Amino acid sequence: MSESGAQLFARLEARRCLKDIEPRLFPEDGGPDHGEVVELYGTEGTGKTELLYHLLCRCVLPATIGGLEVDVVFVDTDYSLDMLRLVSILESRLNAARSTGSPSGGADEAVLRSCLSRLLVVHCSCSSQLLLTLHFLETSLSSRPGLALLLIDSVSAFYWLDRCEGGASFAKQEEKLGKCAELLGRLLRDYRITVFATCHAIRKSCSGSSSSSSSSSSSEYDRPYLCRPWQRLVTHRLLCSRQEAANNMAAAAGGSKGQRRWQVFTAHCTSSSSSSRTKAYRSSSFYVTDGGVEFI
Repeated sequence: MSESGAQLFARLEARRCLKDIEPRLFPEDGGPDHGEVVELYGTEGTGKTELLYHLLCRCVLPATIGGLEVDVVFVDTDYSLDMLRLVSILESRLNAARSTGSPSGGADEAVLRSCLSRLLVVHCSCSSQLLLTLHFLETSLSSRPGLALLLIDSVSAFYWLDRCEGGASFAKQEEKLGKCAELLGRLLRDYRITVFATCHAIRKSCSGSSSSSSSSSSSEYDRPYLCRPWQRLVTHRLLCSRQEAANNMAAAAGGSKGQRRWQVFTAHCTSSSSSSRTKAYRSSSFYVTDGGVEFI
């Protein structure tokens, strides 16, 4: 199929590399390069969506206050995107920039509108809609060379629905997500975007004894379970967990009296970037405040 001049320009245009999107999450050689996929994996309540909000804000904020100033597509498959929460985080970041005297600081309406204009939100309610969305995304990539990041929350949302519709055929169960992964792979190759996607952990094994250790039980949740075409796309995997011990709480900055304490989360990154033949690892801890993610 021949491509238009606009498509050729968009494909050859140098999109913003996102290796520096969040240095505290990834190994020293940097974050995801062009055409790479980051999977944020973990059980419910481990900070995955809050990390997505953090990365989204970093992308849409002005470069003058440390943002990347790129366009972002947010595919919401769980219908859980909280725009009020997102705006609150953006305002917090802008107010922080204003307090430090940054030239574009301040949560005034014009700057906030500019940030939100870089965000395109799409809702999907099944794998077929997700596939159509990815086809639609190619048009957006052709017309918006500044579009550098695709966020999917979550890529596993339709796992059980697809398994039910696929009946007894394992191939049928994985067919729809497999097609989505194949199309996404082509978009990654042709348009050099970066993808971040959350994936809800599930217990895959049912054969383990009830007396198994907590570590082996945890490993059952850590095991990838989505179709192989998707697994082949993933170059960085962030395993998100919640520190349960009572003393694993971070104190908020500010006075000691009446200090608020926050639940601490951990993200273990395994990176097998195409630019490196060896795997790299990094662990980071963070907590979630009213103003968003704060790293420890």
